[in-house]
Amino acid sequence: MNKKKLVLAYSGGLDTSYCMVYFAQELQMEVHAVTVNTGGFNKEEIKEIEAKALQMGAASYQCISALDTFYDTVVRFLIYGNVLKNNTYPLSVSAERIVQAMEIVKAAKAIGANALAHGSTGAGNDQVRFDLIFQTMAPDMEILTPIRDKQLSRREEIEYLKEYGVDKAWEKAKYSINQGLWGTSVGGAETLTSHAALPEEAYPSALNKNGTEQLSLQFKKGELVAVNGQEDIPVNCIRKLQNIAKEYAIGRDIHVGDTIIGIKGRVGFEAAAPMIIIKAHHALEKHVLTKWQLHHKEQLGSFYGMLLHEGQYLDAVMRDFEAFLESTQSKVDGEVYVQLHPYRFEILGIQSDNDLMDVDFGAYGEMNNAWTANDAKGFIKITANAGKIYEHKNQEK
Repeated sequence: MNKKKLVLAYSGGLDTSYCMVYFAQELQMEVHAVTVNTGGFNKEEIKEIEAKALQMGAASYQCISALDTFYDTVVRFLIYGNVLKNNTYPLSVSAERIVQAMEIVKAAKAIGANALAHGSTGAGNDQVRFDLIFQTMAPDMEILTPIRDKQLSRREEIEYLKEYGVDKAWEKAKYSINQGLWGTSVGGAETLTSHAALPEEAYPSALNKNGTEQLSLQFKKGELVAVNGQEDIPVNCIRKLQNIAKEYAIGRDIHVGDTIIGIKGRVGFEAAAPMIIIKAHHALEKHVLTKWQLHHKEQLGSFYGMLLHEGQYLDAVMRDFEAFLESTQSKVDGEVYVQLHPYRFEILGIQSDNDLMDVDFGAYGEMNNAWTANDAKGFIKITANAGKIYEHKNQEK
């Protein structure tokens, strides 16, 4: 009887370690472990993850570097759309899962696998994201999810791994950390409540700098292309900004939102670079885009973020949203000046050749050079007509 050939989305954490042992050792399946790196692992960590996977019974291990893919297909559109879920969360983890799931399917097809697996629970969003991508891209492949199917607790998983000789001091990992290019999520006992804040030690970056520091961020067609005058590709600029800003413990918050499965969820996050980039990019846009571009971008950016968050990335409408968002960026060129402080930042101003404030028509609240007082009075009178008519017809009622 041929073994089931399975590709496991493997991170090396508790859940995927359980999956590895369960499939490879208990069920004797041919398990191919695949890690998709979207900015969360360095070379040493990847080596350790590979060693653990092979030790636990993986037939092979592969790490796919998807950092550029992640930026090109997802992150830049989150920037174009100034996407903050519930005006708070930059979709740090949910954005990554989409790219990870797609890369897992590609790897499975390349080796001729007939099954896919992930370590998501039945109470969160990731199960939906992985399953939706898997079913859309590989409808003939079986999807195996033992953590969800068995409704396993963290304690049960730890005891199971100990039985098979896998002991990694899982109990010491008080907080669940998911790190990537576009931020780090932090889950723990406090996020299971509605009142408790995450303590200082829960966040990955400590406050190491006091005082203030000023930065300049240069954007070209909506993409970050230079930090403090040093040009580089956007991915490297994001990383550079993150390394600078995290020293001030910037970008911490707790997001509360509606999960895909209908319950409320609460998660902490640290995203210094994403929060600064989105706010700086938005500030520049307010200077160079028209009123109606800004209005419709806000609506479509919100829709794009919602559908991405809920795993609907492969729906054709997402390509339509991306086409619109990209078309709005042709004039989003210029520098934004940012001041860093402990735990916060402020946007100081912008400089752009496309700045719509830099015109000869007038200065807000000061002077008008392109219209007369009578022009203004006539405009206001016509503008008031609709309200006057309504009030006239309804004042007695």
